[in-house]
Formats: sequence, C-alpha cells, structure tokens
Amino acid sequence: MSTAMMNMWISFIGMGLMILSVFTIYISRYKFKNGFLKVISALLAYACMIIGGLIMVYIVFSGPA
Repeated sequence: MSTAMMNMWISFIGMGLMILSVFTIYISRYKFKNGFLKVISALLAYACMIIGGLIMVYIVFSGPA
C-alpha cells in the first residue's frame, strides 16, 4: 500500500473518531440520567476527540504524499 493510501485510511479513522465523539457526547448530555454513565461516556467522547484531532494534525503536517 502506498503512503498516500495509508494517509487516506488514517484520516478516515480520525474523522470516524470525531464523529463517534459527537454522538457519544450527545448521548452523555441528553440521554443518560445516571451520573456514572454520563462521566464514562463523556470521558470516552473527549478521548476520541483528542485522538482524532491528533491524527488530523499528523495528516496535515505530514505534507503531500
């Protein structure tokens, strides 16, 4: 697999993690009533957002393939 294709798949993973974090934080804020589940889902959402953001920074600064 070429470097460009690998970067494409890595960027898809980053975008998927960001989309997952949006849905998870929505569920955390509006659907869960239990405080423990709210905290766990919010932590998962923020972890996905941070990892997805770091992946996007890596892809942008790696330059054209």
